[in-house]
Amino acid sequence: MFYQVYPRSFADSSGDGVGDLGGLRDRLGYLELLGIDALWICPVMRSPMADGGYDVSDPRDIDPLFGDLAVLDELIAEAHDRRIRVTMDLVPNHTSERHPWFVEALASEPGSAARARYIFRDGRGPDGALPPNNWPSIFGGPAWSRVTESDGRPGQWYMHIFAPEQPDLNWENPEVLADFEKTLRFWLDRGIDGFRIDVAHGMAKPPGLPDMDPVPSGMFKLDDDDYRFNNPGVHDIHRRIRKVIDEYPAAVSIGEVWVNDNVRFGEYLRPDELHLAFNFKLAETPFEAAKIRAAIDNSMQAVTWVGASATWTLSNHDVEREVTRYGGGAVGVDRARAMILLELALPGAVFIYNGAELGLPNVDDLPEDVLQDPVWERSNHTERGRDGCRVPIPWEGDRPPFGFTAAPRSWLPIPPQWAELTIETQLERLNSTLSLYRMAIELRSLRPEFAGTSLDWYGSPPGCLAFRRGGGLICALNATDAPIPLPPGEVLLASAPIEGRQLPANAAAWLV
Repeated sequence: MFYQVYPRSFADSSGDGVGDLGGLRDRLGYLELLGIDALWICPVMRSPMADGGYDVSDPRDIDPLFGDLAVLDELIAEAHDRRIRVTMDLVPNHTSERHPWFVEALASEPGSAARARYIFRDGRGPDGALPPNNWPSIFGGPAWSRVTESDGRPGQWYMHIFAPEQPDLNWENPEVLADFEKTLRFWLDRGIDGFRIDVAHGMAKPPGLPDMDPVPSGMFKLDDDDYRFNNPGVHDIHRRIRKVIDEYPAAVSIGEVWVNDNVRFGEYLRPDELHLAFNFKLAETPFEAAKIRAAIDNSMQAVTWVGASATWTLSNHDVEREVTRYGGGAVGVDRARAMILLELALPGAVFIYNGAELGLPNVDDLPEDVLQDPVWERSNHTERGRDGCRVPIPWEGDRPPFGFTAAPRSWLPIPPQWAELTIETQLERLNSTLSLYRMAIELRSLRPEFAGTSLDWYGSPPGCLAFRRGGGLICALNATDAPIPLPPGEVLLASAPIEGRQLPANAAAWLV
């Protein structure tokens, strides 16, 4: 059971309005109470923060915004004392433009060893004024930026699949792999238990960097044949990474893999590559029983043929929160409560995004002057980006910033109406979403009915679904707007009150 911490939005210990590692350390007792047994911490390495820390200028140090190495060491030690493992984000596809390597590359000549660590190319056209190919950036605009050479002339172009501040590394250069191996060992030697590898289907680029067919705009709404990602050479990179991970027997590697085809997805989970890979099918699926069942079947099939474990998540720092995605308001909360029971009933690893356990919605009306996602600027203010799912979580009290920080304001404003959603308030109510999460996580960890990796589908009314786990657990989901009869069995837990053996609309139940 992993809990994803978006550090700047979890808890602030320094009083600057931004969450940090000290805040996470101070709140480990809450996470232990919740029942999680592993953390995934989003990037905390040194970074100019052009993309929330995914633009790394020093991969072997902590950014002062979040603390320092001593605070991380304390966090790791205390988490381990509480039997919570700690994994952290690594970003191998690109660096920050302020990384010493890229600074050196800009000061060096075309064809130099410094530029060979990145993907520099001459432009097209008689004066090189056109980008080397037609690839778009994920954040909008071209995936290339032109540099000014030391003599002041317009010069080569460098690739950045994401923001211009995130130049792509050249993974065909042995120096790149050697440096990444050094980074892996640096953190593993400090006690980190593994890594979530950002854009794990990236890194390798196709020979010749050919032009591509147009792709839809937006984060990762991509085709499997998109030349920017999922090239065959990426698997050799993962095999090299896995050799280092295997030097630390308890360590785990988890890939962010946006690949639709099940065979291609499963290739990342072969025994000598990643241990786990995020499958985002459930996070992309509406609250419709047939589509949820199809997403589960697809996700199971993607890993079964390679003998790997499935991973499940309903939201993260890049995805609209589930309460909003399922319709918002009371209906959205009911459906989100139902879906966490369904998710926790599935075999495999579950990832919970911080704040999901509180039933937080997206905040889609943030003032424009506080938006910080690079998507906002790169889209010429036509796409608001991901800030709406990154608003800090409310801890206590009756007004913002709800104990998140001692500062008057948090880095993104917390809505005043979240007073009823604070951790303090929900811990006092047995019927709260937080209490539901706590009970569900505890039962999942203790009850033998959750054992086994098999899943068998039950017959169910239209608009509903039910399945049995190998250990005997039955999970039933009612995605209709009317109550339905429950399957046979004793109710272990339900997302809504059960009356007369009827499962309410937009609800789920566990039976044994």
